[in-house]
Amino acid sequence: MSDTPKNSGCWFEIAVSDLDASRAFYASILGQDLSIDNSGPNPMVMLGFNDNTPGIGGHLYPGKPSREGTTIHLIVNDDLDSARARITAAGGEVESPDIQIPPGAFFYARDLDGNSLGMFKFSG
Repeated sequence: MSDTPKNSGCWFEIAVSDLDASRAFYASILGQDLSIDNSGPNPMVMLGFNDNTPGIGGHLYPGKPSREGTTIHLIVNDDLDSARARITAAGGEVESPDIQIPPGAFFYARDLDGNSLGMFKFSG
């Protein structure tokens, strides 16, 4: 196939019960300033999206969260121990020790609504 995409994923949506609290949670664990965007049919908080940088982005939106569902993997810019501490401090739950895979390591966690997260750090 000559049209194989560079990445398997292209976007993600995370349903949250309290958009303001979840915005603060994700801003804290990602170390980014996040704001509520009211330009669409419902308010949303954009995560990791920059029109000038290739990669995958997504958003938080008000909806019914699922305790079991897809795991969203988010890149950690510093180290996993610091990310683990931020998750706990922001009210989330850490669910696993670090798991090593060829490109790096990650651990599983849950956000305020029980959404599954993989906090990933590239090696090197």
